[in-house]
Amino acid sequence: MKKQVYNPFLPSYEYVPDGEPHIFGDRVYLYGSHDRFNGTEYCMNSYVCWSAPVDDLSCWQYEGVILDKGLDPLDPEGDKMYYAPDVAQGKDGRYYIYYSIEGSCCISVAVCETPAGKYKFYGHVQDQTGHVLGSAKGDAYQFDPGIFVDDDGRCFLYSGGHSLFADEDQGRKRVGAMVMELQDDMITVKSKPQIITSNKVKVFEENQYFEAPSMRKVNGLYYFIYSSFPNVHNLCYATSQYPDKDFTYRGVIISNADIFAVSEERNEAMSYCGNNHGSIIQIKDQWYIFYHRHSNRNPFSRQACAEKISFLEDGTILQAELTSCGLNDGSLEGMGRYEARIACNLVSQEGVPMLVLTYDEKHPYFTQEGEDREANGKQYIANFRDGATAGYKYFQFAKANSFSITIRGEASGEILVSHDVHGEACSSINITASEAWKVYEAAFNPNKGKQPLYITFHGTGVIDMLEFEFKAV
Repeated sequence: MKKQVYNPFLPSYEYVPDGEPHIFGDRVYLYGSHDRFNGTEYCMNSYVCWSAPVDDLSCWQYEGVILDKGLDPLDPEGDKMYYAPDVAQGKDGRYYIYYSIEGSCCISVAVCETPAGKYKFYGHVQDQTGHVLGSAKGDAYQFDPGIFVDDDGRCFLYSGGHSLFADEDQGRKRVGAMVMELQDDMITVKSKPQIITSNKVKVFEENQYFEAPSMRKVNGLYYFIYSSFPNVHNLCYATSQYPDKDFTYRGVIISNADIFAVSEERNEAMSYCGNNHGSIIQIKDQWYIFYHRHSNRNPFSRQACAEKISFLEDGTILQAELTSCGLNDGSLEGMGRYEARIACNLVSQEGVPMLVLTYDEKHPYFTQEGEDREANGKQYIANFRDGATAGYKYFQFAKANSFSITIRGEASGEILVSHDVHGEACSSINITASEAWKVYEAAFNPNKGKQPLYITFHGTGVIDMLEFEFKAV
């Protein structure tokens, strides 16, 4: 890679959740919803696309808005929210984006000659009589489309919401996850939707299907990735020998709370969490899981992240931990300057509130200066109070012996730097109140090699944290 890459891997002003990564040609394209900084609802902005060369995942390029609002008859005013999309290439060589619009209960389709050009409205997913699925009372509720093209060219569309929500959406029924095979026109289903998961399917009781269906194929085995219920912070997976039936629950790929339910030592939330959505992809020889984190003390400003994953011989995916290095070639260098925003763990003294939409004044959070998509708007950690901790994984330490941190706030006390949340400090800095950003520096004695780093504040008042730096002096 030309440079290091961190989580979140897009610029700090960009809020693209629900990531579906796909490789077309020699580039990986990220499709997702588009949240707004300080948004009041999900997915308020128009769809955009980012891409990177498969040989350099540090070089993400903005492709621009790929679908203008107002083109779809279901949104004539262009003011509705466009939920999580997915993209596939059809047999005709064109690219098709599948999406659902606020309040529609249907799946819309747009088409483009290139992966990241301007998509034009194409139609709505329909049956062979021309009936638009989800358009009438009694239809199954269509939501969160995931599209998959198999090796033989057959195309499958996945959709649906959690069946425990018994209330009907405008007379439509939430029946769980559904699968529909599409004809070559990429918009007409060959047969009625088939339910592949619901709360009544025993193998999914541990982490029931909630939303966010995505399909991948690995070594001949079909992997159905989804967000679970009630643990919506989990991205889980089930496998089958078929793309449309007989799925067996296998486990959790990642939790954006960084919870490992199978580990007593790690069965505690270490990051502010909420819904999750993403998928897996192989880029060169490495597999990754793409997901999103939450910021700004609400669920409406989510950011794209990714982690490396690995498979066991039986097809099991080992659960990935949250890291700051993500797509990087290994650990981050234990020298140089880093933005505080790349923390993969963030907790208050009271811990992390689970699955609430807003956090009270006790809790730290990621936020930014400037307006939505303002390129020079600095993202930082705000509301860092007594006992709060920001965690970073991982750095490779060798020569650094000085640590500095840039903060501001009406506060006084001590900042401790350690390799464990409650471990022995390898640096200690006394701070005083300052309205402007101020740099503090102290001696630093880290353990050598690959290490996590935790920054904890003890004192009175509140600080904001912008960046920190390792040096050899």
